[in-house]
Amino acid sequence: MLQLLADGLVVGSVIALGAVGLTLTYSILRFANFGQGEFLTWGAYLAVTALGFVVAVTGGGVMQPIGPFSFGWELLVAMVIAAALTAGLALLVDWLLFQRLRARGAAITLVIASFGAALALRNLLQFLYGTLPEYYTREIQIAIRLVPRDVLGGLRITPDQLLVIGMTGAVVLGLHLLLTRTTLGRAMRATAMNPALARVAGVDVAAVIRATWIIGAALAAVAGVFAGLVGQIRPGLGFELLLPLFAAAILGGIGSVWGAVLGGFIVGLAESFSVPIFGAEYRAATAFLVLIAILLLRPNGLFGEKP
Repeated sequence: MLQLLADGLVVGSVIALGAVGLTLTYSILRFANFGQGEFLTWGAYLAVTALGFVVAVTGGGVMQPIGPFSFGWELLVAMVIAAALTAGLALLVDWLLFQRLRARGAAITLVIASFGAALALRNLLQFLYGTLPEYYTREIQIAIRLVPRDVLGGLRITPDQLLVIGMTGAVVLGLHLLLTRTTLGRAMRATAMNPALARVAGVDVAAVIRATWIIGAALAAVAGVFAGLVGQIRPGLGFELLLPLFAAAILGGIGSVWGAVLGGFIVGLAESFSVPIFGAEYRAATAFLVLIAILLLRPNGLFGEKP
């Protein structure tokens, strides 16, 4: 029981960060971005490239692990670089594609265009990096036993997994402070509620849109690095997580950041607890059963506002 809970929290951490970017895009730009999963994959792969660059520049040749973790400080630097590069990629896609379509005011066109952008990004990534899995490190970690086996089946978890859960909490807290305590956050919330009124009130809506892409893509990149840290990096990583991302965003209530976070953990836990019952091949289907059950009781999601 406890082991499934821990595994669900690790998976939920990745889903939650990706879903936050998805719900921000929807609440401010008013369309469902199906390219969010590809930003997650690009972030993971760009971190691989950045890691090689950082290790080469520092002259170490090999990344030395920090304490009990499987990675060194070089990966943390690479994650920051990858987040910045992924944000730049998102701004480029917006400039080349979405900005022109937004001027026409057709939301369904934006959704269809995001499908095309996702396919283009996925195939470009496969062309550049190939299809073989990548890893940040080959270090083998030994799971730490935190709870004895005779207590609810016990609990074993690796230091990397603990770090992913802890860093997700820190990132979400930082995002909460950004949205509630800063001028940018207030401008983003005003734009989400009423873009026209926000523009009349002096809010630079174009700057808010750029900030939305930057934050959403950066969070996706961090989620991709976390997914690669506790697993493997492959071109289909973001595509496989896309449906759970949407499930988490809808479950929490479209437009609600905290709803997306909670929805991500609920989806992650649902997938984890379904494995011993139905098998790993049905874990995604189980998550959607939970989504349907909750939406039947609360159609707007857990924190969604009534239309």
